[in-house]
Amino acid sequence: MQGTASHARYAAAEALLSRKRLMAFLVPGVVLAYLVYIFFAFDIPGLAQRADLENGRTLIRDAYSYKTHVTRDNRSGDVSVSIEGERKGDYPEGTAPEWVALGEETVVTLPRGHEVRFLPGNALVYDFPEGDPRADIEARIEDREVVTDIGEALPDHVSLSSSRLNITTEAGRVSLTNNRTEVFRYFTGWELFFFTLDSPYHGHSFWSIAFGERIDSERTNIAGAVSDFWNNAMWRHKDVAWAIFETILMAFLGTAGAALIALPLAFVAARNFSRLWAARFGVRRIFDFVRGVDGLIWTIVLSRAFGPGPLTGALAILLTDTGTFGKLFSETLENVDSKQIEGVQSTGAKKLQRYRFGVIPQVIPVFLSQALYMLESNTRSATIIGAITGGGIGLLLTQAIITQKDWEEVTYYIVLIILMVMFMDSASSWLRNKLIRGE
Repeated sequence: MQGTASHARYAAAEALLSRKRLMAFLVPGVVLAYLVYIFFAFDIPGLAQRADLENGRTLIRDAYSYKTHVTRDNRSGDVSVSIEGERKGDYPEGTAPEWVALGEETVVTLPRGHEVRFLPGNALVYDFPEGDPRADIEARIEDREVVTDIGEALPDHVSLSSSRLNITTEAGRVSLTNNRTEVFRYFTGWELFFFTLDSPYHGHSFWSIAFGERIDSERTNIAGAVSDFWNNAMWRHKDVAWAIFETILMAFLGTAGAALIALPLAFVAARNFSRLWAARFGVRRIFDFVRGVDGLIWTIVLSRAFGPGPLTGALAILLTDTGTFGKLFSETLENVDSKQIEGVQSTGAKKLQRYRFGVIPQVIPVFLSQALYMLESNTRSATIIGAITGGGIGLLLTQAIITQKDWEEVTYYIVLIILMVMFMDSASSWLRNKLIRGE
């Protein structure tokens, strides 16, 4: 009998070890098979072939630089110079930076010795520096078509069709169409970030503004500079500050409203506080429903019902977080220490008093911690929701991306969003230490 039992235990141990060895090979094999499936299902080889490194470099360059447009209207012959091609960045008529020589033949000097000349008759010449193996390019518009001297073999830096010529070099970019001739020159930095061209403070250093002679006779230097910066028409600092405030307000209203609604309902959903099975089941299913629908879906539904705006975004956050808070709060209530409640009950306290002094002190630190974490998370979510509902920094970010030209503004908004999230993280940590730890 003893030998039989020992043999059975040995066999069971062998079977257990065999299953573990099988799982040790099976699990990595399944994971590897899944990764191979993803490799072909997501067309990773095709993605690598379609990747355009030049577009990536252009995008990165646009994030930390700006370009000045020198444009000739081929119908009227007028030449204009503007930063980022915006009217708010136009140089006054008849003026231009020192590297643009206006006249009957406009000459645009580019870095590294490159030069572009606007010739009469809607023609242009791109001159490469002496010693450059690339040949100079001459082009013009004839019968509404682009005519060049390039020949049949196009060099890598030229893109040509009957309606458009593009020349892209390390010095800049030139475009010729039937309507306009345009030169783009890149510069490092965010031009006009502080003051636009029409501001008297443009081109002045911080030192000359703060400590120099009065620049504008009607305003002090500090007051005038702050006003012109705040009302900057290109970078819209005033609108950006208001958008940041709207984003934080959406997150705060949605989070606080959800916590206030979920708190009493969590007592109904907790098994140790609600004896009615039907009530618990109903409230829990409500929590599942509002939590199961993503916040972006709620945003779309509510925007159709109430129209776009920050309040719609706050309501979308409120609905989603009510379900999340309800689940978290009810589970926290189900794990409270019953001895503390019994101690309060032994004093003759009524039911509400038992909740007030036996339950709330136990769960409030957890509730606050959960609410503050959700507030941090919702600050990020409010950015995306704002892009849909038409409010907050998310809307400005989406507009800047859609234009496909002002990528330095996209960088600006992303930096502000990161700083906003960092600020909310620091603020919630400070509140958590104050309210929970009493530090």
